Amino acid sequence: MATTGLQHVAAMYAGVVAPPLIVGAAVGLSSTELTFLTGACLFTAGLATFLQTIGVWKIGARLPFVNGVTFAGVAPMLAVAGSVDDRKDALPVIFGAVIVAGALGFIAAPFFSKAVRFFPPVVTGSVITLIGVSLLPVAFGWSQGPDPASDDYGSPTFLGLAAATLVIVLLLRRFTRGFVKQIAVLLGLVVGTLVAVPFGVTDFAPVADADVVGFPTPFHFGAPQFHLAAIVSLCVVMVVSMTESTADMLALGEIVERPADERTIAAGLRADTLGSALSPLCNGFMCSAFAQNIGLVAMTRIRSRYVVATGGGFLVLMGLCPMAASLIAVVPRPVLGGAGVVLFGSVAASGIQTLVRAGLEKDNNVLIVAVSLAVGIIPITAPEFYHAFPETARIVLDSGISTGCVTAVVLNLLFNHFGGAREAEDVTHPMEAGEELGDDRPAATVAPAH
Repeated sequence: MATTGLQHVAAMYAGVVAPPLIVGAAVGLSSTELTFLTGACLFTAGLATFLQTIGVWKIGARLPFVNGVTFAGVAPMLAVAGSVDDRKDALPVIFGAVIVAGALGFIAAPFFSKAVRFFPPVVTGSVITLIGVSLLPVAFGWSQGPDPASDDYGSPTFLGLAAATLVIVLLLRRFTRGFVKQIAVLLGLVVGTLVAVPFGVTDFAPVADADVVGFPTPFHFGAPQFHLAAIVSLCVVMVVSMTESTADMLALGEIVERPADERTIAAGLRADTLGSALSPLCNGFMCSAFAQNIGLVAMTRIRSRYVVATGGGFLVLMGLCPMAASLIAVVPRPVLGGAGVVLFGSVAASGIQTLVRAGLEKDNNVLIVAVSLAVGIIPITAPEFYHAFPETARIVLDSGISTGCVTAVVLNLLFNHFGGAREAEDVTHPMEAGEELGDDRPAATVAPAH
């Protein structure tokens, strides 16, 4: 039970520590504070996993379901951090928004389990793809070095370390099997850090300064602050998170041969949302299911929820040991960047896998995906696109995940639900000649653009 529980921790570890690293760097935390935030997220992930696997009353799916910090919230939290006048207020504003979003999600859980039909794969796939695409620029920034103002930012040394780490992860995924293959990202971080030592970019001071035992003091970064725009943005993320968790519960139920019914989904969503609402009390972020661990259950065929609960226990212990949490602070930013390309790219690929099942042979669904992705990518490709809007509105608009999700939901309702929507004709390619042209010849090759 201990070894298989640790395997679940290894499979999710990189995903748990990435969000606090991204957000902590954005708000200017020191190495010590970054270690504290990482430990807090590990601690709250363990508690959320307990809540989901063991359960209490009508809370918890009681499935081998791992919970941790969701990637979906990273881009909106960065937008919130960029909107405050004083970076010291960023985390309290984020924590306040997560508390409200979690509480509202807890209330809405039983109703959401009935409304899940409004979030088909065409919506969830678009949103998950946007999550990965929105995070990739973070990995590219890490790859260039720790300080954008430094003369060596983007130097061949830093980019080389990032590329070496990426190659190491890919080789491990290609030529290893089983447990080693599952923790390829984690091993890539270790090997990449060792490779970086001779270049003088590895700093072991965070480990030396960290305590062996510590507790994530409640409201360490200040009492939560409640800003409407931040709350709206994180509420959108909560809807995305609940949709993803529902899909994960349905998939996991099939794997363990205990299909997730409406009651199970509602209980699982209550655990997700309650864990998210309580997480900021100990300086953690919004929690959600980790899909990679569902793949681990399918691969190992170990279906016991108590094994996953044991993994949750290890997460709690790691959160109570600042020295263990500080290990990730040792990893140089370029090494994190190289691993992040795989990690964040995998999130985008997961969304594409979902879109494969979304019925893209129907042109209505093609339009939904096309427009929602285009709207969601605006803040990435044109960061100043909404510069003329009020600051409060930009917190939501500058999050491609939020705008893309809202666009996908509205378009799905418009094309597939409201107004007597009919089944759209199948299309093989949106640019192909239609049959109404009366031309039996093969479609002409599209001429290159000039």
